[in-house]
Amino acid sequence: MDGLRMFTKLPQKIPDPFNLLGDQPKLAFRSQPGGIAKLATTRNISEKDSYWDQYVVLFDCASDVFTLISHNDVRRALYEAPENVATLIRVITSRLFNLVSDHTFPAPPSSPVTSLASSLYRTSTGAAAERNATKEVLNCIRVLQRVLPAVFEIESEPSRLEQEVLWKRAEARDAGAGGPSGRGSGTGVVEEAGAQPQFVIEDEDESDEEAGSPRGHAHKPPPPPQQAGERSEGAERPKELLPSIAERLFSCLVDLMFCCGFTLPAKIQVDHYKINYVIWEKGIGSTVDPGPSQQYESNKTEVLRLLLVLLSRQIYAPPAALFTSPSAYTLHFVQKLARRDVLTVLCSLMNTALNAAHSGSANMMGTVAGRLPYNHLLLKGEDPRTTLVSTCFQVLCVLLDFQSGSARDAGAEGQISGPTAKTNAFRYFIAKLHRPNDFALILNGIVGIFEDEMASINGLLPGSKKSVPYMVEAVIFLWKVVDLNKKFRAYLLDSEKATDVLVYLLCYGLEIKDKPEQHGMCRVLSYLIQSLSAERAFGLKLSSPLRAQIPQKYTAMGTAGDFMVQSVYSMVATTSGSLNSLYPALIIALSNSAPYLKNLSVTSSARLLQLFTAFSNPSFLLSDEGHPRLLFFMLDVFNGMILHNLSENPNLVYGLIRAHKQFEDLGTFTLARGLREIRRREQAKEERANQALDKGKRRARDIEEGDPASEKARLLRSETGSLDLPRNTDSTDTLPEAHARHADDEQAPTRPLMSPTATEAPPLATPSSAGPTGVSEKARGKMRAAGRSLSGDMTGSLERLAAAGVGRNGFVPTQEWVSSWHQGLPLDAVMLVISELLPKVQSLQASLNATTANSAIIDMLRSVNLDHVLPKAGPIAPRRFIWSDASIVWLTSLIWGEIYVRGMTPLGIWNSTAVRLFYVKHAQAHQRQLTETVTHVVGGLLGRTESSQSLGRRQT
Repeated sequence: MDGLRMFTKLPQKIPDPFNLLGDQPKLAFRSQPGGIAKLATTRNISEKDSYWDQYVVLFDCASDVFTLISHNDVRRALYEAPENVATLIRVITSRLFNLVSDHTFPAPPSSPVTSLASSLYRTSTGAAAERNATKEVLNCIRVLQRVLPAVFEIESEPSRLEQEVLWKRAEARDAGAGGPSGRGSGTGVVEEAGAQPQFVIEDEDESDEEAGSPRGHAHKPPPPPQQAGERSEGAERPKELLPSIAERLFSCLVDLMFCCGFTLPAKIQVDHYKINYVIWEKGIGSTVDPGPSQQYESNKTEVLRLLLVLLSRQIYAPPAALFTSPSAYTLHFVQKLARRDVLTVLCSLMNTALNAAHSGSANMMGTVAGRLPYNHLLLKGEDPRTTLVSTCFQVLCVLLDFQSGSARDAGAEGQISGPTAKTNAFRYFIAKLHRPNDFALILNGIVGIFEDEMASINGLLPGSKKSVPYMVEAVIFLWKVVDLNKKFRAYLLDSEKATDVLVYLLCYGLEIKDKPEQHGMCRVLSYLIQSLSAERAFGLKLSSPLRAQIPQKYTAMGTAGDFMVQSVYSMVATTSGSLNSLYPALIIALSNSAPYLKNLSVTSSARLLQLFTAFSNPSFLLSDEGHPRLLFFMLDVFNGMILHNLSENPNLVYGLIRAHKQFEDLGTFTLARGLREIRRREQAKEERANQALDKGKRRARDIEEGDPASEKARLLRSETGSLDLPRNTDSTDTLPEAHARHADDEQAPTRPLMSPTATEAPPLATPSSAGPTGVSEKARGKMRAAGRSLSGDMTGSLERLAAAGVGRNGFVPTQEWVSSWHQGLPLDAVMLVISELLPKVQSLQASLNATTANSAIIDMLRSVNLDHVLPKAGPIAPRRFIWSDASIVWLTSLIWGEIYVRGMTPLGIWNSTAVRLFYVKHAQAHQRQLTETVTHVVGGLLGRTESSQSLGRRQT
C-alpha cells in the first residue's frame, strides 16, 4: 500500500522541458477540437481569431505540415465550412505579405547549437522562445502548398471559392492601399540583374516599355478586365482595383526568390533593400557568382514548390479543356510578369539546373561519403541540392511547355508558328538566346547529366550508384531548347559533343525500353532524335567514331551511324510490340539519316534488312492500317543510301542482293498471297510444335548413343553467314532477335543468294536473261499488274482469315486497301540495283571458291557505278517532327505525370486529389531490400547468383 501511495503522489502530467516525450502541441493540433478539426466543425471563424496563429508558428518542417494537415481535412472543411477555407487562405497570404515586408524578415540564421536547442526546448505553445520570421514565412508557404491542391480539385470550372478568394479584386480605398503587396523596395539595385544585354529583343516597343518599369506589373496597353490597371495612374478610371491575392502571391514568390538572407547570401544586400534581383548562380546572363548559398537551397525549393503548386491548376482540367480552359495561374505567370523578372527567374532556374553536374557544388553527394557505393541505400533523407535541381527542371519544363489558350505560339501567313513575348515570355526568351557561351553552358550541363546517368548504369557493382533523379526533366528541357532555338540546335550539331548526345539518348532509351512506366519517355527520345535527324549537320556527324563512354552492354563497333542503326533495331526488336507508337519516329530518323550513312558495318546492314524483313511480313503488314508506312519508310532508307552513297555501302548492297526474293515477293504482293503465306506459316508452326517432342527424343537418344556425325551435321546447318537473315516472323508484333533462327531457315540451301522459299517461285533473273539496263518501266508495270491480277483468287477460308485472324482492333484488310499503299511503295531503285548486280554477284560466286568470293564481291561493289541506271537523286527532304494538338496534350500530361509521381514522396503534394489531365494508376511498390542487393552483388562477384544457386540445389 505504501508503494501505491507513492505513485499517487506523482504529478498527473510529467514535465517535459526538453520535449523528450513528443511534441504535445502538434499532437493536440491533430487530435484536439481546437486543432485542424475546428476548420470543419466551427462555422465562420473570424480572421482575427487566434486559432489561425498555430498554422504559422506550430510547424517546424514541411513534413509536419503534410502530416498534420491532410487533403481529407481540407476537403471536409470545403464541404462543411467552405468559408473557413477561404478565411485560411486570406489569413495565410496576408500574413505572408506582411512578413516579407517586415523588417524582422529574414531572421538571421542561428548557429547549429542554437537551432538544436530551440528544437528541443519549446514553450507550452509549441513555438520557439523567440519569434522566427523566416520560420513563419516557410510555414505560410507550406500551408498553401497543402491547401491549394484540394481547392483546385473542385469540379466546377473554376470553382466559385477559387474565383472569389484568389482572383477577385477589391477596390482601392486610399492611395496607399497597395502597400502590403509583398514588394521589395530596392528597385535601383534590382535593375542590374534584369538588364543583362544577352538577349536580342526584336519587338522594340515592348522592350522600351518594360526595361525601365519598376518591379511588378509593367505598364502595358489596357488588358482585359482581369489584368487591368493595378497601380497605373489611370485617371480616366472611376475606380482603381487592387491586385488579386493570386497576382500578389506570384509577385511575393518572385520577391522571395531573390531575398537576401532567405534565398540569396546576405552579404549582397545593399543598404536596407533586401530584395535584390541577382541571378542565383554564375552562367547565362551573369558572369558574377553571388557566393555560396547552400544554406538557402531548401528555402529556394520551398518557394519553387509553391510556384509549382500554383502552376499545377491545369492538371485538374480534362485533356479536352487544355486549350479552351487554360490555367489562369500559368497564363498570368508567362504573360503578365515583368520582362526583368522573366529574365532573372529564367536564368536562375537554368543556371541552377545546368550546374548540377559540376563537382564544385558543395553538397552531401560531393563528399567522400557521397561517393561510396550504395550510399543511397544507407544515407536517409534527400540531398537539398538534388531536390532543388529537380524542382528547377520541373518548373522550367512546365513553363516552356505551356501553350494553352492565348499562350499558343502564333504563326503569320502560314509560316511556322513561334512564341512571342505576349504569348509565353519564357518560351520567347529561350528562343532568343544566341551567345556561344550560353549555348556551351547548356550543352555542357546536359552532357554532364547524361554522363552521370551512364556512370550509374555502367558501374562495376550493380546498383551501387543511384541514377540521376531528374534525367527525364533534363531530356525534356533539351528537347524544348532544341525545338525553340534554331541557333542552339545548329550549335549542338556542329559541336564535337553532337555524337555524344545522340549516343547517350539512344543508350538511355535502351535502358528504359523494358519498363512500361518509362514508355512515355521512350517516345520523347524518339521524337527528339527525329527532330535532330532532320538537320544536315546531324547526318554529317554519323560518320564520326564513337568517343562517349557508354555501358559495356551497349558498346557497338563502328561509327555513330552504326550505333544508331543497331540501337533502333534493338528498341524495335526486343520490346514485343509494346513500343509500336515509337516505330514510325525511329524509322523516320533512319530515313532522314540514310543519305549520309556511309560504310555501314556488316552487322548494321543486317539489322536494316532484318527490320525490312519484319515489316514486310504479311502477318505484320495486314494486322494494322498504319503498318505499311513502316515498310515505306524502310524502303526509303534503302533508297537514300542507294541513290547517294551506293559504292560506299557495299555491305548493305550485298545484303539487298542476297534478299532479292523478298523484294520480288513484295513487288507482287496481294491480299490473297499474304493470307496464304500467313496460313502456310501457321501450319508450319503447328507442324514444328508436333515434331518438337519427337526431335527432343531423338536428340536425347543421339546424345546418349554419342553419335558424332549427327552432332556435326547439326552444327554445320546452324553455321551461316553473317548476312543470312531470318526470313520469317511468327508474330505480328515482334521482330526476330539478333541471333534467332527459325526452323524453316535450317532447310536453306548452301547458296546464300537463294531464298528459303526459292522452290515456290522462280528467281528474279539469271545472267543470261538480265539486260544491261535492268528492268524497264514496262516490265515493272507488267510485274505489278500480274500481282494485282491475282487479287481475285480469294477462297472462303482466306476471306474468313482476313476477317477474323489477321487484323487487330476490328481492322479487316481488303484488296482495295492493299492496292492503295502497294502501288506507292518506292521499290524501283532497289529492284534496279538487284537486276544490275545480281548476275555479276552470281558470276563471281560461280568462278571463285567460298573463301575468296565474299571479299571479291565486296571489292566489286565498292567500285560499282550505276548512275546510268538509277534515277538522279533529288534534293534531300527530311521529315521533321510537327507539333499537333494531340502531341501538345500528350507532352503536357507526361510532364505533369512525372511531377506528380516525383511529388508522391516524401510529401505527397498531389496525392489523393482528383487529377483529370491524366489517369493515376496506383501499383504496389516492391522496394528492394539492402540485404537482397548485397546478396546479388556478392553472388555476382563470386559467380553465384540466386538463380544459379537454386539451380544447383535442384541439380543436387
